[in-house]
Amino acid sequence: MNNSFAAAVFVFTLFINLAMIPLSIKSQKSSVGQMRVKPKLDELKKKYGDDKQRYSQEMQKLYQEENISMSGGCLPMLIRLPIMLSIYYLITRPLTYLMGISQDTITKLAETLELKGNNTNVELSIIDAVSKDNGLSAEIASKLDTVDFMLWGMDLTQTPKFSFDFTKAELIWIIPFMAFAAQMLTSIVSMRMQKKINPDAPSMTGMMLTMPLISLFIGFGVPAGVGFYWACSSLISGGIQTFIQYFYGPQRMLASERAKEIINVYEDEQKYINKRVADDATEE
Repeated sequence: MNNSFAAAVFVFTLFINLAMIPLSIKSQKSSVGQMRVKPKLDELKKKYGDDKQRYSQEMQKLYQEENISMSGGCLPMLIRLPIMLSIYYLITRPLTYLMGISQDTITKLAETLELKGNNTNVELSIIDAVSKDNGLSAEIASKLDTVDFMLWGMDLTQTPKFSFDFTKAELIWIIPFMAFAAQMLTSIVSMRMQKKINPDAPSMTGMMLTMPLISLFIGFGVPAGVGFYWACSSLISGGIQTFIQYFYGPQRMLASERAKEIINVYEDEQKYINKRVADDATEE
């Protein structure tokens, strides 16, 4: 039975997003911390607003005292970028990274087929050629039999080519539109949650529309496997982020911190009262 490439991408995407949950929670806590100290930052801005260097120093000092990371919110995004690039190279260079075909074999076959262009186009073109004529390379043909690149009748190694002539529409067009719909859905859910948290926040409607449209545009210029990964990533990360927002939302976390502060004050008062009672009993 062939190994499903689509299933592997989905499982890998799920695993990566689950592994990043602690970082996402840390990022959320950092955002909550910044909200908590905002009144203090406003005071510092009033006091040192004209002296930017002093304001920056005092702000860093405040963040250190409150144990807040200034870069905590950016870390998950920075980690996702190399992961996305890794997925891209994994999908666009399957002969090298998935099947372990030597570069010499790839180069010789590319010369035989008179293929020109970058490694991405060459390797996908070789796969297409070998799938049509196994005699070109027995080594690659045998490896192709172990990996199933098909999803619902679509070859994920192929690149969707858009045309305004919809009579030429192809089944593989589903992938870019699926990536667009997944990102649009997660954007809408994210905006609604952010609006509940901060009703006065500026509208992000433009960004909400722009990013999915960019994904749709790029989706018609990269292999379908990349678009499938984007769709999986949007849905999985969006679902996880919704979960984190619900259980680690700013209002919930701030309320929890406030409750802890009240409990600590109560415990300190009880200790003080007990000590006074003990001292009075000793004096008697």
